[in-house]
Amino acid sequence: MQSYDDDWTDGQRAVYDECYQAGAEWAGDPDTPSEDVQHVINLAEADDDTFGDAETDYPPLVDAVAQATGENVTSVPASHSDPGFKGFADGVRDATAGEVFGL
Repeated sequence: MQSYDDDWTDGQRAVYDECYQAGAEWAGDPDTPSEDVQHVINLAEADDDTFGDAETDYPPLVDAVAQATGENVTSVPASHSDPGFKGFADGVRDATAGEVFGL
């Protein structure tokens, strides 16, 4: 289910929406390895305290954010308050059957 932070701007919500769609499409692609999908689900389930100020350079996520923002990015903040990270992770999680990945 799509979920915005209350303090996000319209631009941040648009990034979330595009990354959500990209995550859902990526997870639904039969060529995407289930281990990769599980990796993103694990990131989505992790507490932000676990990440600290970490960034991730996970290619499908970075590509989704680059496409959504129109900017060349090499990493994305690993934080549920970041619209790109949260959107992609939510899209993957929502597109994935719970019985397959134990959600």
